Amino acid sequence: MRDELAKMDLTREQLARELDGRMAYLESLHGSQFYLSIDTARRKMQFRLGPSIVRECDVEVGATRTITARDGRKWTFLPLKGAFTALGKESDYVWNVPDWLYAMNGKPPAQESVRNGLGKYVVVLRNNYIIHTPPPPESPLQGPKPGSFMVPEADLAAIWPRISTDTRVYIF
Repeated sequence: MRDELAKMDLTREQLARELDGRMAYLESLHGSQFYLSIDTARRKMQFRLGPSIVRECDVEVGATRTITARDGRKWTFLPLKGAFTALGKESDYVWNVPDWLYAMNGKPPAQESVRNGLGKYVVVLRNNYIIHTPPPPESPLQGPKPGSFMVPEADLAAIWPRISTDTRVYIF
């Protein structure tokens, strides 16, 4: 871990978040609760019970980006790192397409709603970051939401019943 951290180009604040997330993750290895870990360098998500890996899958990490609308509004999506508790989960929902997505796609804002627009399964994290499955073809979002995480639908569906607002998520 020391070698990995030494090779990273991080500010003091980013390094602190990285260390906090990794230390919390190491502590969770001794527990007996289900939790998720996302290794952004390896691009893997693991569903774990203590030290045991119950399921592992590839994860696509949404790009870091700043999006500017024609009217000057800006949205910045930075990589999420650290230890969190899931705030909720969504499936079979209607998604109101946000203005930042129209700006990202170079289109004027519209009032559009898409069924399961972020993907069939969505785990909600803080500050509107998410873990989601691939969006449907009719969604204007194709690929991972900026700064968030996209995993295969079959993998998130398999662990879906175990995900709750008690589920810890470790991102490093």
